[in-house]
Amino acid sequence: MKVLIFDLDGVIVDTAKYHYLAWRDLANDLGFDFTEKQNELLKGVSRVRSLEILLNIGKIELSDKKKEELLVVKNVEYLEYVNKMTSEEILPGIEELLNFLEKEKIPFALGSASKNAPLILKKVKLYDKFAAIVDGNDVSKAKPNPEVFLIAAKKLNTNPKDCIVIEDALAGIQAANNAGMTSVAIGDKELLHEADHNLSNTNELSIDFIKKMID
Repeated sequence: MKVLIFDLDGVIVDTAKYHYLAWRDLANDLGFDFTEKQNELLKGVSRVRSLEILLNIGKIELSDKKKEELLVVKNVEYLEYVNKMTSEEILPGIEELLNFLEKEKIPFALGSASKNAPLILKKVKLYDKFAAIVDGNDVSKAKPNPEVFLIAAKKLNTNPKDCIVIEDALAGIQAANNAGMTSVAIGDKELLHEADHNLSNTNELSIDFIKKMID
């Protein structure tokens, strides 16, 4: 039986905008600008690596202690946004798709680098739908390492080759491919060309599309 594994940011909800606002404010506090285009470099990347990229853009060197402090500051601001989230922030078509999968008894899991994934799912009232949730607290290796998706497959008692991964970041697509799973990309087709299937947005992740994938 085929199962689905969903990434969180950019697939279930768009929390990328909140990450961007928190990183932008941090950059401004450090004395430089951080654009939305530059923020693309942080997609699918760990919090620690994101800070390194940000500091590199600002040409700033800091001690490890100071970096740890900034990571806390960024996360506190991000969580302020997250705590105000509601189910209205679920991306188009996703809730209908999850309801369909639930009705058809097709298992699905979450595979996200975010340590805040359970909180976000609770805020948008989707937490109880997932058969398994694997987040940043469960993994030691970041995407494109396939660890997060392999743990999800194990929790679903499924062979990796029977897993379909829905992702919006290149590192996530590479992780799915490295796990031997079928990869479906949401977003820029040129950037995400390594995926087995490309969709422009979540509207295209229709019930009909998924039916064809699992038949």
